[in-house]
Order: sequence, then C-alpha cells, then structure tokens
Amino acid sequence: QLQLVESGGGLVQPGESLRLSCAVSGGTLDTYAISWFRQAPGKEREELSCISRRSGSTYVAEFVRGRFTTSRDTVKNMVYLEMNTLKPEDSAVYYCAGDYFCTSTPDHWGAGTLVTVSS
Repeated sequence: QLQLVESGGGLVQPGESLRLSCAVSGGTLDTYAISWFRQAPGKEREELSCISRRSGSTYVAEFVRGRFTTSRDTVKNMVYLEMNTLKPEDSAVYYCAGDYFCTSTPDHWGAGTLVTVSS
C-alpha cells in the first residue's frame, strides 16, 4: 500500500518561497506518478503538478506555471513542490497523491500540509 507524508508547510509572507516535501513509502517512484493538489476552505480541489513514473517528466498547471515546480529524488523516494513568489491566494492545504499514471483522481493520498501566505 502506497503511503505519502507531506511536510514543509507553514506561515510565510507574500513574495516568499516554500518547498514542500512528500515522503513516499510502500512503492517506488519508478512505479508511481506523484501529483500535488491543494484545497482552500470553501473552494474546489486544484491539481497543481505531476511527475511521472520512470521518466520523471513533469506537468505543472498553467495557473501556477512559472512560480511552482516539482521534482523528485529517486534515491530518497521523495517528491518536492517548490513554490516561489507566494501570494495570499496560494493559502491552502497541500496534498501529494500517487497512482500508476498522472491523473486528477489518484488512488493514494497524504494527509496534507497547511500553507498560509499572509503578512
């Protein structure tokens, strides 16, 4: 059973950067694609990025492209979401999720980490 644990959330000021980490266990990044999503209170969940299994090719949603990037460390079995020039509207719970392919409905989810962008 794939397990994912997010870390790295917190309170930052507008314009600052933050790197979220997703620790993956119970499977490898050669087998699973890992995505990042977020959900703010009262809003729908948004798919942010995906890094594919095997090749590690990446997809980043257009509305955060240029500010957010995703990467992975296959030795550590970790996936990262680097977020730059953060805005108050980026405040949300951020989740990593895994499945065999990049999908908007992955089967395996972490519990989430809260990011708050506020001055």
